[in-house]
Amino acid sequence: MSEQEKHKTDVIIVGAGPVGLFAVFELGLLDIKAHLVDILDRPGGQCTELYPEKPIYDIPGFPIISGQELTDNLMKQIEPFEPTFHLSQMAEKLEKLENGNWQLTTDAGTVLEAPVIVIAAGGGSFMPKKPPLPGIDAYEGTSVFYAVRKKDFFADKELIITGGGDSALDWTIELQPLVKKMTLIHRRDEFRAAPDSVNKMKALVDAGKMDFHVGQITTLNGADGQLSSVSVKGKEGDAFDVPCDMMLAFYGLTMKLGPIANFNLNFENNLIPVDTAKFETQTPGIFAIGDINTYPGKLKLILSGFHEAALMAQAAYTYVNPGETPRFQYTTSSSAIHEKLGVGN
Repeated sequence: MSEQEKHKTDVIIVGAGPVGLFAVFELGLLDIKAHLVDILDRPGGQCTELYPEKPIYDIPGFPIISGQELTDNLMKQIEPFEPTFHLSQMAEKLEKLENGNWQLTTDAGTVLEAPVIVIAAGGGSFMPKKPPLPGIDAYEGTSVFYAVRKKDFFADKELIITGGGDSALDWTIELQPLVKKMTLIHRRDEFRAAPDSVNKMKALVDAGKMDFHVGQITTLNGADGQLSSVSVKGKEGDAFDVPCDMMLAFYGLTMKLGPIANFNLNFENNLIPVDTAKFETQTPGIFAIGDINTYPGKLKLILSGFHEAALMAQAAYTYVNPGETPRFQYTTSSSAIHEKLGVGN
């Protein structure tokens, strides 16, 4: 990567699932700014990635709400606080600076500095599943990728996208105008993506603006990490090659702790112990909320994570504003809060 992208803020939240998003709201009520880092390409965590249409029945005030609806509501709720998202990036390195702040570096080279770190990573990081193709490691990072960091990176390339879910279809549609040639390969003619996306993709095929093949990639062809083509076995057993410069593979995700396991947070059975007053870890200035933490009586529920986010924000205030104590205010009656939220008279 060229010159590192650097940001300084009040709080860095690792994880943009429901609990991480609600943490933005609780912090915002105290005038605390937040940046969020998430390996997924959209906010919502498991709610949007694994069960966007699955009904949830235990969110207070909502007898039934889908994972996507909950995420949409949370995003609307935090709009007044203008959080900054660093999506499709993994929190890779954490170090303490001489000025007392923390510096977090992502795998995309983004550098964030803040006095407070909040780990809201759920069960861990979503890691891409690799296609079971021999020699794929040699191409990774050069011509085989599992996420889109910058769209322009694929401009004027002969790109193959493989997969049949929302990510595969969304990026096929998004990148098609930029690339030299777009080819989508999926093992069957049925998709796990939104019908509208499927229809848009098929319209591009009908217009001759891209190709679609039903089949499975069997071999990567190239040298020195650079793809020249892939070999495909079609649904009728026929074999053919498809020329390409690059490949984006969307074979689903699996949950792993990832680099945060090396952040010296005293993990116990892949969970981070915290106190129940502030939800702070053994390391001052680092908090853990949601499914990633553990304490006596812990319940892995979204509503529990919301409670943890509220208490965390009160404690984080003292790190962001040394020597000061946060003034507790009710959102129903505080004119100052109403002004922040843009509501009331």
